[in-house]
Amino acid sequence: MPALASHRKPRTRVRSTTPAVGLTTAALAGVTLLSTQSATAAPASPRPSIEDVQKKVDDLYRQAGTATQQYNQAKEASAAQRGKVDALLDDVAKRADKLNDARRTLGNYAAAQYRTGSIAPSATFFLADDPQAYFDQNQLMGRMAGRQQKAVTDFRTQQAAASKKRAEAAKSLETLTESQATLRTSKENVQKKLGEARAMLSKLTAEEKARLAALERKKEAEAKRKAEELARQQAAAKAEADRKAEEAAKQAGSGGDTGTGTGTGSDSSATTKADKVLAFARAQIGKPYVWGATGPSSYDCSGLTQAAWKAAGVDIPRTTWDQVEIGTRIATADLQPGDLVFFYDDISHVGIYKGDGMMIHAPKPGANVREESIYYMPIYGSVRPA
Repeated sequence: MPALASHRKPRTRVRSTTPAVGLTTAALAGVTLLSTQSATAAPASPRPSIEDVQKKVDDLYRQAGTATQQYNQAKEASAAQRGKVDALLDDVAKRADKLNDARRTLGNYAAAQYRTGSIAPSATFFLADDPQAYFDQNQLMGRMAGRQQKAVTDFRTQQAAASKKRAEAAKSLETLTESQATLRTSKENVQKKLGEARAMLSKLTAEEKARLAALERKKEAEAKRKAEELARQQAAAKAEADRKAEEAAKQAGSGGDTGTGTGTGSDSSATTKADKVLAFARAQIGKPYVWGATGPSSYDCSGLTQAAWKAAGVDIPRTTWDQVEIGTRIATADLQPGDLVFFYDDISHVGIYKGDGMMIHAPKPGANVREESIYYMPIYGSVRPA
């Protein structure tokens, strides 16, 4: 009998896929982890453009200029307060001497009274050998009592005055301490801003430094172009004014007016002062800018303008904020040599106008006193000190 065929399907050997699933799961987990890390990691900060660097550095120098003016202001206030304190302390010392003199006088009277003792006037009269001598002595003692009273009054007056002056001196010392603290803070602010500017410039590559220099040259060229345009406008305005003056002189001559005119003395004096201001300023060209400096080997911007006008016999304040408040305000189109031109909304910089749209100024740390277009920085306004 033949063997019956088996109806059971042959068993297929199935390979286990567990290891593959494990590898795939691990790979997916790794990819997910990397994706998560990439998503959560802070993106690298983009490198600022050269234009941004230029703007930032210029702004830091401007802030340093503002802090410099704050330093100058605090330094002046501190010096003035120191002088006041010294004067008060001298006064206190003198009043202490007067108080000691009054105290010694009182001491002498007290010692004399102790030596003579205290005897009733009636007893003194009866014990006296000569009644007339008693009356003479009593009158003398009355005068001495009056002097004693005056000595007491003087002592009290000197004591009150000395106490008042000591209180004033103590208060002035507190103000001086505050001024010195402001001075230190202003100095730290200047150094901080300059340090930030130097740090930013030090990170530039050679190529970036070259591009920054090119931007500076472009900025200077544009400022120079504007200065030349102002010079042409001023020259045209002067020519027109001269023409009108000449016509007025001819008309006055034909009318028989032999007057020589007035007001030339004042104009001549102003011109002479301006000449002295510019002569001094030109002599400082090439000297370094140093914040807080007033010469003679270095200057900051307002230190230069103050020294230049002092050379012309005119005293002007120390800071830009005070200098802008003096003299007469002048429109840019009407600028004349010697006028002061102020820059930025916070009035943190100043230069001396020399004509043709140009100025002489102490620019910033790392630069020297030089001639430059007044349009290199945004103009705030101008004044004519005298």
